[in-house]
Amino acid sequence: MDLGLRDKACVVTGSTGGIGAEVVRLLREEGARVVSSGRHDTGPGDHHVAVDPAQRGEPERLISEAAQRLGRLDVLVNNVGGTTVSKWFELDDDAWQASFEINLMSAVRATRAALPVMKEQGGGAIVNVSSTAGKRPSASFPDYSVMKAALLSFSRLVADVHAPDGIRCNAVTPGPTGTGAWLDEGGLADQQGEREQVLAKVAAGRPLGRLAEPGEIAAVIVFLASEQASYVTGAAWSADGGTVQIII
Repeated sequence: MDLGLRDKACVVTGSTGGIGAEVVRLLREEGARVVSSGRHDTGPGDHHVAVDPAQRGEPERLISEAAQRLGRLDVLVNNVGGTTVSKWFELDDDAWQASFEINLMSAVRATRAALPVMKEQGGGAIVNVSSTAGKRPSASFPDYSVMKAALLSFSRLVADVHAPDGIRCNAVTPGPTGTGAWLDEGGLADQQGEREQVLAKVAAGRPLGRLAEPGEIAAVIVFLASEQASYVTGAAWSADGGTVQIII
């Protein structure tokens, strides 16, 4: 299937590893031109911009440099985010603020900078990477859950307001995924106990019985960014192995 992404100008935040790096890889396989970004000096894109997305002005700088290098901006994937295991009543104001900056405001700032470019050229697609925790909060990741829920609301807001501008905005809500965030030494599995036991328990909590592979999440993101999803906007697509059920 041709996704209609050839020569599209794309930016992916948090793309030096994990899901973001897979998104870049798939976009490039489709013939898109991609700017990767993150705190590292190098990345998998055609171009790479090193930024600290939690800092004011940095997401805006990313969008500005990407638009200059690519000449336009067709796709923005707000993928960056992170968390640690904690109890909500142990989090102080600084911890809540840090989570706010990286998990919500990084996307708000990048989107705010990208919208004028997309509007001027007649349209674009934005995909925000939220989490199952944004639909059903996790007691182990309280601040992250709240910020990812806010990101879902923000995604819907952008979709509603900017549909007349030809701009689509959707969200993806992955479940636990086999990236460094979970699997690295000191990562989310290690923070919750004996690694193999934790991973087995997490896998058993999914109807499909396993963690996601990064490429499985990336495939959903790339589809939503593509011309094949041209009538999809304001959606929050679960990619969680059947974990979260929404009852209406």
